[in-house]
Amino acid sequence: MIDPDKAYEVEEAFGIVKNAAKAKFDESVEVSVNLGVDPRHADQVVRGTVSLPHGTGKKVRVLVLTNSDKAAEAKEEGADYVGFDEYLKKIKDGWLEFDVVVATPDAMGEVGKLGRVLGPRGLMPNPKSGTVTMDVGTAVKDLKAGKIEFRVDKYGILHVSIGKVSFDAKALRENFMTFMETVSRLKPSAAKGQYIKKIVLSSTMGPGVMLDKALLLAQMR
Repeated sequence: MIDPDKAYEVEEAFGIVKNAAKAKFDESVEVSVNLGVDPRHADQVVRGTVSLPHGTGKKVRVLVLTNSDKAAEAKEEGADYVGFDEYLKKIKDGWLEFDVVVATPDAMGEVGKLGRVLGPRGLMPNPKSGTVTMDVGTAVKDLKAGKIEFRVDKYGILHVSIGKVSFDAKALRENFMTFMETVSRLKPSAAKGQYIKKIVLSSTMGPGVMLDKALLLAQMR
């Protein structure tokens, strides 16, 4: 089904990914982007957030940590868990049944003490990603609608999920292009040479399909 020496056009690649997904569950569609950056240098770390127009297809469990009057606002917008002391204790005791943490600034003094638990799992709230904010209602609403956070790993690669194989190809393409345009805008000024080096699409259990990078970049201009 896949020619390992061929770089595919986006629509064709999504068709292959969808057809190759044979698991008994609705597999995620994943993108891996190899960047020409050195994440050991702080000025070359690529990180950001993007709201995917069609969401990810995944139910996002949002925990809001606040000891202010923002709790009602968070609940109104659909936060799964809202509170403070009781959830800090639960996390210390090993509870991690959530996908994203949103916190108000006044709560970060205590939340920061959970750095050893939340940090390595990428769950620590951060102002840059919009998860430390007084506008918790908007934060929760965006996360529920498909806002994702991404950060380059130590090998210079971004890994994100942009939907499910049950999505139609048009929705997947729009999510993918929205993500790639965001990544392109975030090119660090300190990064030299080729920025986007390789892009591969896959499903959770499926093989990787390499994209024709030159054709894609031409479409993005």
